[in-house]
Amino acid sequence: MRPLTRRLLTVVALSASVAVALSGCGNKAETSNADDMTLGNPKAKVTVVEYASASCIHCGRWNNEVFPAFKSKYIDTGKINYVYREFLTNPPQLAAAGFLLARCAGKDKYFQVLDSIYRSQEEMFTTGDYRGSLLRIAQSSGMNEAQFNACVNDEKALKALNARVEKYGKDANITGTPTFVVNGKKIHGDDGGEASLVELDAAIAEAAAK
Repeated sequence: MRPLTRRLLTVVALSASVAVALSGCGNKAETSNADDMTLGNPKAKVTVVEYASASCIHCGRWNNEVFPAFKSKYIDTGKINYVYREFLTNPPQLAAAGFLLARCAGKDKYFQVLDSIYRSQEEMFTTGDYRGSLLRIAQSSGMNEAQFNACVNDEKALKALNARVEKYGKDANITGTPTFVVNGKKIHGDDGGEASLVELDAAIAEAAAK
């Protein structure tokens, strides 16, 4: 595997350490901010926040198996405000590069690129060729190799990612991904992370009724 870059690995390792160190901090109210990636209706009564990692296989499985129906039922209909927040899990270099790439593609393509990354996880984990897979995804979104290299080696963007991870660790007490928060209430799936559509249905209905 061609390493993404030594700088990327160094900064990402720091981000991962920060996330683990802060996992025991207190929780604060969920509020949307300019750095968030969102879908749906920003004025909806119910806000669903997902804390997830581009390298998390559970996040990938939720994206591939649950998110399409969730999106159709709640996002496309404007019933909720969906907020996606980036976190880092092993391998952190893949998570960070994936998020940087998705952001470089632009807000209109962010979720499309993220979906491609999740659907390429099995291939990447089997071959170990993170860079090759991410480069193909970048090219499919309209970027060339030079733009891809510049994107995943953007020191300013890496520092911003690290700052977001630190903030989420402090504010939301995230100990694993995916973690879902519905109007401030944390939802845990039956397996500890992946919330089913039925579980989310119940949480959203409860929040909407209040």
